[in-house]
Amino acid sequence: MLALEEASKTVLSSARQLDSERVNMAAAVGRVLAEDVISDIDVPQFDRSAMDGYACRRTDLANELSVIETIRAGCAPRETVGPNQCSKIMTGAMVPQGADCVVMVEQTEMQTATTVRFTGSQTKDNVRPRGEDIRAGEIVLRRGARIGPQHIAALATVGCTHPLVSRRPKVGVISTGDELVSPGEKPGCSQIRESNSHQLSAQVEQIGGIVTNYGIVADNRQDIDRVMRTSVINNDVVILSGGVSVGDYDYVPDVMREIGINVLFHTIAIKPGKPTVFGVCDDVCCFGLPGNPVASFVVFELLVKPFLFKMMGHHYRPAYACTPLASAIRRSETQRQSWIPVAITEDLTAEPLEYHGSADIRALADADGLISLDAGVAEIEKGTTVCVMLI
Repeated sequence: MLALEEASKTVLSSARQLDSERVNMAAAVGRVLAEDVISDIDVPQFDRSAMDGYACRRTDLANELSVIETIRAGCAPRETVGPNQCSKIMTGAMVPQGADCVVMVEQTEMQTATTVRFTGSQTKDNVRPRGEDIRAGEIVLRRGARIGPQHIAALATVGCTHPLVSRRPKVGVISTGDELVSPGEKPGCSQIRESNSHQLSAQVEQIGGIVTNYGIVADNRQDIDRVMRTSVINNDVVILSGGVSVGDYDYVPDVMREIGINVLFHTIAIKPGKPTVFGVCDDVCCFGLPGNPVASFVVFELLVKPFLFKMMGHHYRPAYACTPLASAIRRSETQRQSWIPVAITEDLTAEPLEYHGSADIRALADADGLISLDAGVAEIEKGTTVCVMLI
């Protein structure tokens, strides 16, 4: 069995960089930048008032000041502020020449219709200088960043209306098993509803992939061969679930080899997820995941997701929350690294869920994240700080 760390290195080293395309800024959320975004302007483009108030000279704060004009946001000042003068100014407006501070309107008092006095003891400058946030020519967003809503504002500010992003990977999803029926059917004797292809498709789509779900394929070489050949031709990545263990009808690894896929590993030392296969053929990579839904979910999160992100040029790092363990965890089998579903409680502790193994979709549905127990570790005591990989 290959350790998870070695399996991850093998998988990531096989990822090829996808080509790129320009998209409208409005459609860029979730996409990965394929080039640095450089600002064409200073931000702010001018010395800008941070407050509603009066722009004046700091040396005149003890004096009565004559109001020479009102400056609205979006309008350029007409006058230069001289000794014992000020301009009434709105938040975001351009600070006039001659002024070196803006006093808040709350710290002033009108003396006459055209004069004002500062009533505070001191004031900040309350001026946002030109280029304080961004300088023209500065990199604002770097290649490899995954665009979120907060990045859209940055793109808009620097005029990048059509960012260059990596192409979305095309992913074929196949679910194998004679016992499977579609979710819309009621299972008969010895049958179960098929969920893996739908779960995996959702995981792929959540990170920006384009999915073709090939549905259920029976446990025979001919059908698996036929669908795999089609999916390899039409996708960047193929993900199968089921048929990857050592049973009499687990044909996936053999069929992968028969159609020219170079299998790089067949098992990994994790629980759930031991019977995981990975192989490459020219520009296509193929994952064979376990048939149990929790195992397929976990292996996708640990191996497939970082791989797909790397194809798009993004270095994926899962989100973790470090928190005390609400109840002790004990196990008897310690040969493999284990991943355990937990819920985050109201008092921000990690509560291990009742978990019946890699087919227990209820536990996974109730989970906020997963914690790992390294090989050789039999227990974690209550109150121990654990790192929860959020899902």
